[in-house]
Amino acid sequence: MKKNNFDNFISLNVKDTIWDHFYTVAPLVVIGSKENDVYDLSPKHMVTPIGFSNYLGFVCTPRHVTYHNIKKEGKFTVSFVKPNQILLASLAAIPRCEDNHFSKEIVKKIPTIPTPDRENIFIADSYVLFECSLYKIIDGFDDYSIITGLIDAAFVHKDYKIFSEVDQQKQIYENPLLAYIAQGRFASIKETFGFPFPKDFKR
Repeated sequence: MKKNNFDNFISLNVKDTIWDHFYTVAPLVVIGSKENDVYDLSPKHMVTPIGFSNYLGFVCTPRHVTYHNIKKEGKFTVSFVKPNQILLASLAAIPRCEDNHFSKEIVKKIPTIPTPDRENIFIADSYVLFECSLYKIIDGFDDYSIITGLIDAAFVHKDYKIFSEVDQQKQIYENPLLAYIAQGRFASIKETFGFPFPKDFKR
């Protein structure tokens, strides 16, 4: 039997950040939060369902207004954007890059739609939309925190809704998914394959 070895591996210094040294795949969403009488939009890729119930979490930092907006208002929105909306997601990041009077005006120029109660906004033409109430914030990951929310309302674009009678590969090919390739790249996913689950597999 061939022994496992590390000949093809490079050791990384875990006393520094390791995430800049290899690629990983993640979703890309835009978080919407209310900031007094205006709104803030912030792209996030460190986002995940919390189990199989209707909870969702994402990484944020107290250095960003998104953290404080959600902590104050107790709610936020999540827009899953499409590959052709990558520039909108990039524009949404501008307010946290520079402290200038143009930043809030940029958010106003991004196409949005209001939530049903008109208390927040989504990115228009996204394929999945969540309205979330704040569940809990977990601080202490050095300068970062995990914000978790309970999904109170969810909407999926009709072209992205999974139906058993629809060819899944054809559906994704015609309606591709956006993936963020950390760090600093993205992909439009059009080709997928069925996962080879073991017989009688249960989640």
